[in-house]
This record gives sequence, structure tokens and C-alpha cells, in this order.
Amino acid sequence: MRYIFFVLGIFILSLGISFTIQSDLGTSPFDALLVGLSINVGLTVGSWEIIIAIILICCNSLLKRQRPEVLGLLTAFITGIGIDMWLFLLHNLITPELWYSKVVCFGIGLVVVGLGTAIYLQTNFAPIPVDRLTIIIQELTRTNLFFSRTFIYLIFLIIAVILNGPIGVGTLLTVCLGGLILNCFMPFTEKVLDRILTHSGTSPNHEKDKKHSI
Repeated sequence: MRYIFFVLGIFILSLGISFTIQSDLGTSPFDALLVGLSINVGLTVGSWEIIIAIILICCNSLLKRQRPEVLGLLTAFITGIGIDMWLFLLHNLITPELWYSKVVCFGIGLVVVGLGTAIYLQTNFAPIPVDRLTIIIQELTRTNLFFSRTFIYLIFLIIAVILNGPIGVGTLLTVCLGGLILNCFMPFTEKVLDRILTHSGTSPNHEKDKKHSI
């Protein structure tokens, strides 16, 4: 059951990412980096998700001074497939042209990203490397997810600007609100998943799982 929620969270997350890309208001700094690389270098957005994940896994390993978490690559692989799949499906279905429709599309995407991230993080199984980095920075700075998430977004924002990624008002909103939305969803998803997985005989917060993921 835990793995079902893991995959469900990833696909919800990738759906949210696709909504923000389709909104044409600017994506998150990390996704702007992926889109910028896809446009300027080639390959799909999902492919760059996997490539950047390999780099981040190495960085996380150095920060934690432990062996690379190769399971994070599996998460990134599923996410990359999900992004490419949703972009393919939404390409002709959702093409907002009016400003308010773009705002609605982006708003839905931002909330869905936060929900999907919170769900799969609560399963404590192979976080996406960038989300693992969020948790590592939170632990190292002894702050909360809002601070660490915002800090990482600012770093990727600078890189995305250099690579001429799709930066817009949506990007700035993601920097300001992305961490806050995630921080709000975490307690809610923890209660819901704990209740469901406890009844099914598993728990997303089992100590053995924590040793492998968070």
C-alpha cells in the first residue's frame, strides 16, 4: 500500500508540474531549468529531470557524507516519465490563452505540486533528489521546509535565468509560495496516510524506512 501512495504522489506531482508549464506564466525555478535545457540543448523535459537527478544525488551524498541514494534515481525516472506523459496528454487539451485562465491553470498546478510532493514524501521511500536536498538543508540549518525549499528555489532561479528558462510571474510565486504550500500539506497528508497505512498494516513513518530515506 505504501508503494501505491508513493507512485500516486509522484504522478500527482508530475501532473502539477505539467499544469504550471502549460499555464505559460513561468514554472518553478527547477522546472524552468529543465525546460530551458530541453529547448536550448535538446531531449525532453523528463529526460533532463533524470540527468539533473544524477547530479543532485552526488551532491546530496557529499552533504550527508554517505553513499549515494540510488533509489532517488528511480523516483526521478518515474517523475520524468510522468512529466513527459502529462505534457503529451495536456498539450492539446489545456492551452490557456486569456490571462485569467492562465492564472487558474498555474494556481491548480502549484497546489497539485504541493499535494503530490507531500504525499510521496510521507511514504519515506526514495525522495526525488531535489526534495531530498530540501530535507538535508532543513536538517543542516535546523529550520523548516519553507526556508529550505525557498532557498533551493532561489538557487535554481539564478541558474534558470542564465539558461534563459521560462521565467515569469509564476516562477516568483513558486519561490514565495511553493515552500509554504508544501509545509501546509505535510501535516495533513501525514495524518491521512498514517491512518490509512496503519489500518493496512504498514506505516509511512516506520523507523526502518526513515533510515533509508530521510
